[in-house]
Amino acid sequence: MMTGQFTLPLYIDVSATFLYAVTGALLAIRRHYDWVGLFVLALVSGVGGGLIRDGIFIQSGPPLSMSDGRYLVAVVAGCIVATLFRRHLSRLQAAFLFVDALGFGCYAVVGVERAFEAQLPVSAAIMIGVVTACGGGLLRDVLVRDEPMLFKPGQLYVLAALLAASLFVLLVLYVEVPARTAAFIAIGSAFVFRVMAILFNWKSAPLTPKTQ
Repeated sequence: MMTGQFTLPLYIDVSATFLYAVTGALLAIRRHYDWVGLFVLALVSGVGGGLIRDGIFIQSGPPLSMSDGRYLVAVVAGCIVATLFRRHLSRLQAAFLFVDALGFGCYAVVGVERAFEAQLPVSAAIMIGVVTACGGGLLRDVLVRDEPMLFKPGQLYVLAALLAASLFVLLVLYVEVPARTAAFIAIGSAFVFRVMAILFNWKSAPLTPKTQ
């Protein structure tokens, strides 16, 4: 267990919110939603994981994303960026995946830090890191009635968050790397892992084959 011996820069969390908001806004544009739909999907994608983390697992007062206006600014910025590039959407399909991959590691690391601030054990901190990373995408998929990517066999997805959360814990607690450095290493490692999974099509397999 760790008792608040470090604090990550807020810009890591806000950056993750922005990146996830971009993915939600891009999806809304692909679905031909209006401005309301675009903002709602960007908001859910950007802060959904943090809301699950703070509202269900940690419960230490109002969720951070609701008590600090910078998160809403990040969501609005994500909407604007996605809208500016909407005419190039066909060329942004790959960018959608890479942006999602970068935000994944950021949110996993922030989730671990928040869990440590709440004095939760290592196993819980890693789990919360993974939930924080996956929560926004899960809520986004549910809202647009897609089968959540989290549940489907396919390109390795959750393992990237697990890698970031576990590596961050390992570096900070056991190797005693400074928290900021450990965060960047963990985020970079998760990003590289996810990019490799995309480029080389690394996939998980279903437990049982589909019947015809």
